[in-house]
Parts: sequence; structure tokens; C-alpha cells
Amino acid sequence: MRKNLTCLVTMSMLSASPAWAVLGGTPTYAGMRSVPDARLMAAGKSAVARYTVNTSTLANGATIREYLDAKGIVFALSWRGPRVGSLETLLGSYFPAWQKGLASAHAARGGGYGPVALREDDLVVESGGHMGALTGRAWLPPALPQGFSTDEIQ
Repeated sequence: MRKNLTCLVTMSMLSASPAWAVLGGTPTYAGMRSVPDARLMAAGKSAVARYTVNTSTLANGATIREYLDAKGIVFALSWRGPRVGSLETLLGSYFPAWQKGLASAHAARGGGYGPVALREDDLVVESGGHMGALTGRAWLPPALPQGFSTDEIQ
């Protein structure tokens, strides 16, 4: 009986947790305070590509921005706040590559903390800040809309 109750409480807590966007997937911030911002950008001199930025503010004060292409797929993310949540959830299937890159960066500088950047052909993740003020961004270079500059990922 006690195991069933523990399982039920755990499942209830999980279902009440906010959903996160998944890099390379669809945004999943249903029910969160979110403000969509449709943006048009010039792609070259003639074509116009459209993308949308969903900005969500979590209960802990963290801000997550999801950059969606015209099909509604998240091609970039940014985060800023005291706590961000699970990068495993945000990065989805790209999380193992981030873990590997993070381990390599820490090994290269002899451990410790500090800003870390992973730059691969199919994934870029930049993370930094300090306790209580974390920042970062991630994007999929092959999925960037034509003419999109990564400087726009704020």
C-alpha cells in the first residue's frame, strides 16, 4: 500500500511539473505564461523567412525562449534565471552530446566550474553564469532558417 501511495504521489508531482521545449522538437509550454513573438527576417535580398520566438517565464523567475521555424520546430533555445531546470529535458536527444562536451571541457581545464561552449556540426551549446544567475543558449546549425543570425538568440 505504501509503495502504491509513493508511486501515486510521484506521478502526481510529475504531471504537475511544467513541460519544457525540446531542441529539435515542438514547443511544449502549454499552460505556462508564454508570449509568442512572430518575427520576419530577410533571407538574402528577396526571400523572407519567418520564425517565432516563444518567451516563457517560469514560477522561479527563469526565462526560456524557444525559437521556432515556420513548421513549429524548435531550432534554438535560450535560458536565463536563478535555476533553469533540466538541461536533459531542454536538449532532449542532444543531451548526451552536451554531457560529453561538458566532460571534455572540464577535463581540459582540470575540473571546476565556469562557462562552457560545445561547438559541433549539428549542435552548439553555450552555458555560463553563476549560482542564482544562469544563462545559456543552444541551437542546431543545420536547422537554422536561411539568413538567421545566431546573434538573435538572446
